[in-house]
Formats: sequence, C-alpha cells, structure tokens
Amino acid sequence: QVQLEESGGGLVQAGGSLRLSCTGSARPLSIYKIGWFRQAPGKGREFVARVSRFSASTAYADSVKGRFTISRDDAKNTVYLQMNSLQPEDTAIYYCATTTVAGAIIAPSDFNYWGQGTQVTVSS
Repeated sequence: QVQLEESGGGLVQAGGSLRLSCTGSARPLSIYKIGWFRQAPGKGREFVARVSRFSASTAYADSVKGRFTISRDDAKNTVYLQMNSLQPEDTAIYYCATTTVAGAIIAPSDFNYWGQGTQVTVSS
C-alpha cells in the first residue's frame, strides 16, 4: 500500500502563503488521483482540492477557489498545495489522500490511503 506524508504546515498571518507537500512512498503516486482535505476543530473532514492522474484535471472547493492551487510532480512522487491569501477560517489539519475511484469525487469515503496530516494555523 502507498504511504503518504504531509509537510509544510505552520503558523502564518492572514494574507500569507504556505505550500504543503504530500510525498508518497512504497508505491508511485502517479497511479492515483490525489486529494487534499482539511479538518478544523469540531468539524468534519472537508474536500479542498483534487488532481487527476497526469494532471489532466483539477478541482477545488468553492471556499478556496482562486486562492489555492494543487499540482503534482510524479518524478518526485509529490503533490503540492499552494495556499495564498490565507484566512483564519483556513485553520485546520490538512491531509492528502489517494483514490482510484473514477469521476469527480470529493467525499472522504472515496479516498483510501491517508497521511497523518499537517497543521495550518492562520492568525488574524
């Protein structure tokens, strides 16, 4: 099975930027569609962004559209989430996950392998 590790989280002021990385091991990420999700305290895990195989397509939650960009570098077995114009409501633990389910999926239950998450905190 694939193993995922997120990195790049931290504390940033509102309006700042962070770039998260999701690095895979044991299996190549190129065979998977990759999603980023986040979970704020007391809330459920929510879809943030998704990139298909070969970067053929991307999708974003309305709340991050125009501010976040997902990309992948299969040569480095890594997927990125560039986050700009961060706001306090973006504060959450961010997770990456893999799936082989076809279609425009956004439900966490459709993703099978998950990383441990990285904390992003945005101060006002």
